[in-house]
Amino acid sequence: MANLKGLESIVSQLRVERTSLVSQLRHVDAALSVLGKMNNGASYTKPRRRRLSVAARKKIAAAQRARWARVKQLKKAA
Repeated sequence: MANLKGLESIVSQLRVERTSLVSQLRHVDAALSVLGKMNNGASYTKPRRRRLSVAARKKIAAAQRARWARVKQLKKAA
C-alpha cells in the first residue's frame, strides 16, 4: 500500500504540472494571436517563396545543362 500512496503523489504532481503547461500554452497562443494581428492579419509562418517566370526557369535550366556538359566533357578528357 505504501507504493500506491507514492504513486498517487506522483500522479497528483503530474496533474499540477499539466495544468501549468496548459496555462503556459494559452499564453503562447495569445501572444501568437497578437503578433499575427500586427502583421496585417497574417499569422507568422515561414516566408513565402518567390515565383520565377517561365523565362527565368528556362534560363536557369539552360545554365545547369551547360554546367553538366562541361563536367561531362572534363570527365571524358581525363
